[in-house]
Amino acid sequence: MSEALENTRRMGGREARRRLRAAPVPQEDRAVQPGLSGGGYRPLSASDIRQIHEATLEVLETIGLSDAIPSCIEAVIAAGGSLNAEGRLLFPRALVEDTIAKAARDIVLCGQDPRHDMELRSERIYFGTAGAAVHIVDPRTREYRESTLADLYDIARLVDRLEHIHFMQRSIVCRDLVAPRDLDLNTCYASIRGTSKHVGTSWVEPSHVDESLEMLHIVAGSEALWRARPFVSMSSCFVVPPLRFAQDACRCLEAGVRGGMPVLLLAAGQAGATSPAALAGAVVQEMAEVLAGLVYVNAIVPGHPAILGPWPFVSDLRTGAMSGGSGEQAVLMAACGQMGRFYDLPTGIAAGMADSKLPDAQAGYEKGYTTALAGHCGANLVYESAGMLSSLLGACLESFVIDNDMLGAVNRTVRGVDVDAQSLSIEAMREVCIGGPCHFLGHHQTLDRMQRDYVYPEVGDRSSPKEWGEQGSSDIVERATLRIEELLKSHPEHISPEVDAQVRARFDIRLPVPGA
Repeated sequence: MSEALENTRRMGGREARRRLRAAPVPQEDRAVQPGLSGGGYRPLSASDIRQIHEATLEVLETIGLSDAIPSCIEAVIAAGGSLNAEGRLLFPRALVEDTIAKAARDIVLCGQDPRHDMELRSERIYFGTAGAAVHIVDPRTREYRESTLADLYDIARLVDRLEHIHFMQRSIVCRDLVAPRDLDLNTCYASIRGTSKHVGTSWVEPSHVDESLEMLHIVAGSEALWRARPFVSMSSCFVVPPLRFAQDACRCLEAGVRGGMPVLLLAAGQAGATSPAALAGAVVQEMAEVLAGLVYVNAIVPGHPAILGPWPFVSDLRTGAMSGGSGEQAVLMAACGQMGRFYDLPTGIAAGMADSKLPDAQAGYEKGYTTALAGHCGANLVYESAGMLSSLLGACLESFVIDNDMLGAVNRTVRGVDVDAQSLSIEAMREVCIGGPCHFLGHHQTLDRMQRDYVYPEVGDRSSPKEWGEQGSSDIVERATLRIEELLKSHPEHISPEVDAQVRARFDIRLPVPGA
């Protein structure tokens, strides 16, 4: 037992807990860690999974995908595919199953700082951001305004400091950048400048991918160092559901793969609109699309790190509007995560996409159950899990901070209950009940376990009504606003001024020079 812990035993229970809670806790001793094992929630039975798998193979073999670019056709046919009379690229069962067997597993998504590396194996789960919101939400004025590059940089810096958000996928479109090249390059740089965690983003032209790779080589130190530890991945919407290749995105995908960049193979049909309204059918279509992408990638570079991204979205069938916070959305994404585990392939799904326009009670319940089911289904990555409102049309800085609290709690449910000789607590009960104080408040086990077994919110309030009133009766948005100010004001730089200057000398970086 540590001297500090022994000293707390001599204090009163409340003061001991306060002192221990205020002490910094090493990451390895905290109640939740990145990469906990999920997989406890299984919306699909074994029979369901087998039927979806067989239907997926049939779709790929007999329907296939249209609009493939020549290089895609050449690579897939060389691997064993075929082109039918209607110009659709077909993927025979044997080709798909062989690709699944040989595809990269147990991949690592690197951070600029190795402390943030994510091991995508088995049922390890990590939560992160994503989205292409065109608005920033101000919950105090209840107004939406266009999102900017400065907003993206602030989001990246917040993610860098928020413990339970494990990676940064760009969340907004920088509406103050008009030219596509400026948008692609500056989105990438603002993200990696703001956080040393793994970053994901996207591009609209392969030449922009090539230029961004050159920029990433500068930041990494060389092309060889980049290829050894690629800290940016490509989110590739390589298909236009239903079952069509997106030609420009495919060209970017090929550039990223050849440049050593991990790829998220993203298929985002909307049930009832661009994918079947039946939930099982939506799963079949998205699994078919992402497995076609897996064959495509492995036909270009065998064993390239690729993440299945089946993201079937849900429509409110009364209006046709997206319903990212619905119960159907939650179970649909969880089913896709379970299919990824069936294939034992790195898989990312989306959750936390509240339909609410503000960080209110509706946003809370929509985010809560969608991220909880996602965390428990066995997927490796959960995108969109923080900051997003209005079915991905708006991002809110306060929501990133609030959702960090939520994700800490969700991660705690993923961890579950530790059962061993110590946690069964027989000796603790003996010490408390026989000649002891008849309570556990100051017991050494309580003080030892309060950090290792429990997660505490940063902006959530657990005080009594009396204490809350004495402290100003603030709500969670007010507390999140103050926390944002603290985090941004104290954010450390991780890219040196020399490297920053090299990047700016080569590229038109619109982000202001730090401290200028």
